[in-house]
Amino acid sequence: MRIRLGVLIIATLLAGCDQSAPVDKGFAGLGNQAAAFTPVVPGRVFSFPADHGSHDGFRIEWWYVTANLKDAQGREFGVQWTLFRSALQATPEQAGWANRTLWLGHAAVTSAAVHHAAERYARGGVGQAGVNLTPFDAWIDDWRFSSQATVADPLADLQLSARDKGFSYQLHLTSNRPLVLQGDQGFSQKSEQGQASYYYSQPFFQASGTLEIDGETHQVSGPAWLDREWSSQPLTANQTGWDWFSLHLDSGEQVMLYRMRQKDGGPYLTGTWIDAQGQAQLLKADDIRLAPQDTTRVAGRKMPVSWSIQIPGKHLDIVISALNPGAWMDLRIPYWEGPVRLSGSHGGQGYLEMTGY
Repeated sequence: MRIRLGVLIIATLLAGCDQSAPVDKGFAGLGNQAAAFTPVVPGRVFSFPADHGSHDGFRIEWWYVTANLKDAQGREFGVQWTLFRSALQATPEQAGWANRTLWLGHAAVTSAAVHHAAERYARGGVGQAGVNLTPFDAWIDDWRFSSQATVADPLADLQLSARDKGFSYQLHLTSNRPLVLQGDQGFSQKSEQGQASYYYSQPFFQASGTLEIDGETHQVSGPAWLDREWSSQPLTANQTGWDWFSLHLDSGEQVMLYRMRQKDGGPYLTGTWIDAQGQAQLLKADDIRLAPQDTTRVAGRKMPVSWSIQIPGKHLDIVISALNPGAWMDLRIPYWEGPVRLSGSHGGQGYLEMTGY
């Protein structure tokens, strides 16, 4: 999925920047009606590379990358980079300060002992943040996710970089696998009432480069995952948060799962099984058995940092556990996000995000 946490922060910004902003409903205000914005409906035909860029008329969207990395000594690290776009009005973007778009960036690094996170904010139209297509370039200040040349597939060869107090990274990402349309051909439903987003991923990136954490530099490499998602009203007022998983299996297969927790009734659960060639299969709630296991106290909250996951139809029976249980994103609106290890029927690694706790 990726109902990204930046949307929560942007909802707060909207309330402060636009006097006509509606009162929040549901988690992060994402249950608010958005009648003026473009709805998400089944049957969209995706177009690449155009859909790598911004989508006027939709209220929210994001470009999100995670990477599970190791250095030459086998030490494990996680990297996260996200750019969020939020429109105050359902109109095309304008140049200058008349622009009604807000941008937000998140970056983080995690080791078994350390977790650093940072955020950046920008107003659209003044060059501080944005997304270009030729060549592809997504940026906020000096944080960048960009292609070095104008090529047919701008996501085939990219550079990813960010820096802040205590950390920096410069990674080279490559992939020769196809993009994956999540949900029903890219229509990713989030509730029984029909709330949804358009959602695709590139889960087959291979990353390599340099990571610096607390003054120590590491040459690292490992798998990386890109999520692209946009919507106008992705949640209901009844939904209080989510648990999202992206998993790289040692078999070469990939798994995406999300569980939307609700005030009333059981969670909305779905996902995608991606084979080693990139063919995707929608997973419904009946296909998945997902349950929290061990918990730990983080920032005064009880967080489920270990989960059991079973997909009987794929002979998957694993437990995932956090590399660093204290991977708390202590930002303006805090949440938990960090790398995880896999054990059981399949080995591997991945990422977990938990919101609303």
